This record gives sequence, structure tokens and C-alpha cells, in this order.
Amino acid sequence: MTSPKNGLTQRLPRRRLTDTALAALAPVVACGVALGGLTAWTGAGGAGSPTVRINVSYGRVFLPFGETTETSAYFDITNTGDTDDRLIAVTCSGREAGLSRHVMTPSGAAAKKSLDSVDVSAGAGLSMSPHGVDVTLTAQPGWRPGVLVRFTLIFERRGSVDTLAVVTRPGA
Repeated sequence: MTSPKNGLTQRLPRRRLTDTALAALAPVVACGVALGGLTAWTGAGGAGSPTVRINVSYGRVFLPFGETTETSAYFDITNTGDTDDRLIAVTCSGREAGLSRHVMTPSGAAAKKSLDSVDVSAGAGLSMSPHGVDVTLTAQPGWRPGVLVRFTLIFERRGSVDTLAVVTRPGA
């Protein structure tokens, strides 16, 4: 016959072993869940991806002068992210528009040079103007001062940014 004291001493080590295993299991499971979440986040491209924050504001498009239908649009673009980006295309109401830069020729005449893209450096901005970079496009019938025109600016890293520009008279 076993004494009550002897049975208690046999059950006590097993209970301690079970309690220890359960106490060790909780952090192991928590680490496994965290590792699984980080693996999924990295696999989806979240870890180490550069931040590109592009803001487009102050859009304006000039009303064409005379009989011409070609005009220019201007935007202020800021990149508050920590990675450089590049403006690679622009559309106006679904129609392609071009990027250009106004330059002076050696003879002193103004000329327009077509551009494939425009850099927008991290932590900096680009303020388009008639004396620098602009968007060239064909004006649509019915444009008058105050009309809002939809543009999509397409960046290499950021992707598409939809914005509006107001039709204004040149020099206004």
C-alpha cells in the first residue's frame, strides 16, 4: 500500500513538467505568429520598400490665344517621400499630352524641347511654368476661364495621380 505522501511526490514532478511546458509554449507560439506575419508582409513587398509621396497642386491650363488649339498646362509637384521619382506621362481627359521645356537658342529665340520624362527628387518639388517645364496639349472646344479640366500625371514609382487644372487666360 502506498502512503498519501508517496503518491503526492510522484504527481508533483509531472505537474511541474506540464506547467513548465505550457509556460514555454506561449512565447514560442507568439514568435511563430509574429514571424509568419512578417514573412507575409515582406513577401507582399512591404518591408524595405521606398516611400514615394507625390502631391500635385495648383493646376492651371492656359486658354489658347487666337486660332491655335495648342496650349500648355502647369502644376506644382512635391515629393515629400525619401525616394526620387520621375514624371513619365500625362493625359488630359483621357487624351495623351506631352512634356516639354522652354529653352533659349543661341540666337536668343525661345524654343520648345520635347521631354520623355521629368525628375522629381525626394524632398523637393517641381513648379511648372511658361519659362521651364510644362505639359503641352490640344485645347478642347468649349474651354473658357474657370472651367476645370481633368488630368492624370503618371509617375514611374508612384503610379497615376488624378488632378484638376483650372482654365485661365495667359498672364492672369
